[in-house]
Amino acid sequence: MSGTESSGGGWLKRLAAGLKRSSSRLSEGVSGILTKRRLDAAALAELEELLIAADLGPATAHELAQRIAKDRFDKDVGEREVREALAQEIAAILAPAARALAPDPARKPHVVLVVGVNGSGKTTTIGKLAKLHRDEGRRVMLVAGDTFRAAAVEQLKIWGARTGAPVVAGAPNADAAGLAFSALEQARRDGADLLLIDTAGRLHNKADLMAQLQKMIRVLAKVDASAPHSVVLVLDAGIGQNALQQVEAFKEMVNVTGLVVTKLDGTARGGVLVALARRFGLPVHAIGVGEGADDLRPFDATQFARALLGLAE
Repeated sequence: MSGTESSGGGWLKRLAAGLKRSSSRLSEGVSGILTKRRLDAAALAELEELLIAADLGPATAHELAQRIAKDRFDKDVGEREVREALAQEIAAILAPAARALAPDPARKPHVVLVVGVNGSGKTTTIGKLAKLHRDEGRRVMLVAGDTFRAAAVEQLKIWGARTGAPVVAGAPNADAAGLAFSALEQARRDGADLLLIDTAGRLHNKADLMAQLQKMIRVLAKVDASAPHSVVLVLDAGIGQNALQQVEAFKEMVNVTGLVVTKLDGTARGGVLVALARRFGLPVHAIGVGEGADDLRPFDATQFARALLGLAE
């Protein structure tokens, strides 16, 4: 599914609206810098500071400013021209990261471990991913592996009922690894295409979380030596540059294979996605701009870059 399908117009509008706080900061900032002045050294320095303030990160901000200056330094340029150029350069940085979560049809099921801190939107993301893949005709099963949070289990059951995806859940505080083991066996018997496993996210107690995630991976491998086939980290865009530290922390614990960035509609820090893509080179499978079932979509680099600069059509 992509934003160019029949519902694409609606998605582009939601993306533009969701990124409004981020795009306003950038577009108004560029306009303020370039009003009645050339792109001189002072303007270039201000542009770089603006990009840093928008959470693109110092290295990315410097690189973008230099690219913009290459053919335009000390020339009269309009703010629209600079925004268009920035969007093009940002899209080029993001393009390698724009890879949807594509289950391997040779796997029955393709096992996805979904990780992230509590409050990042992890459980909701699993429900929305279930809807995306159910809409594409796949058989999806969900595992309520965050057994410490009753609310997470109930939330996943609601998504399961909504999407027609069975949910495997255990007793409160049940062993999450054992639950995942049973779920994978059941998913194989039932011919599921995709198994999405929720996990605990108490990063403040990192040693316990690491032990639990690593145990879950060892147990899954007893059923399928290649499982999990994907480990998806869910990040809340609102934490800005702290998202980089979260990626580092989870990469220490598990082999993170891709990202989902949520809550872009509630923050002016949408630029952090650019910093993430540049620093880690991990696939960004999807982005979220709201609470609705259709507010999580596969990531499109050009759409995002243009919306970030207030250029979404």
